[in-house]
Amino acid sequence: MVANSLRWTTRDLDAMPDDGGWKRYEIIDGELFVTRAPHIRHQGAGGNLHVALEIWSRQSQLGKPFQTPGIIFTPTDAVIPDLVWISQERLANGTDQAGHLTIAPELMVEVLSPGDLNEQRDKEVKLKLYSLHGVQEYWIVNWQLKTLEIYRRTEAQLQLVTTLLAEDTLTSPLLPGFSTPIAQIFE
Repeated sequence: MVANSLRWTTRDLDAMPDDGGWKRYEIIDGELFVTRAPHIRHQGAGGNLHVALEIWSRQSQLGKPFQTPGIIFTPTDAVIPDLVWISQERLANGTDQAGHLTIAPELMVEVLSPGDLNEQRDKEVKLKLYSLHGVQEYWIVNWQLKTLEIYRRTEAQLQLVTTLLAEDTLTSPLLPGFSTPIAQIFE
């Protein structure tokens, strides 16, 4: 046990130098996570999913997707997921002056980056954080395996309900009428 261990806060993030977007700084339970700009295939999968959600959102008018938004849950929990979808109701009262979300979107999406630490962060640490803050669905996209894991809120926590493969179609009770082939996400 370390006496007086350092706990990072959003205030510390404000003092970080701007590196032009090459690094992503996130804080989870006071621990600082720094990641590099992701692989182009990572960006492609996230972008394709964003387009599908954007088209559906424009038709349904129920909410809006955002790529890499800043989300500040608490001063010691601030993340930048790859993609979110948030309802109009939550969006209306869920941002701060700087344009960061301050409440949980209904849907969070992370696209896995290679490496055990990255996978542990997205599949364990962020899963717990998103469960704690009321996220309704969490999708973990693996561009290398071409799979998409769906976690849904059950009994107050996010639990894995299915893993979709390239031949499957993505739908969600959270997004009525939304449908996109998994294969298109990885084109």
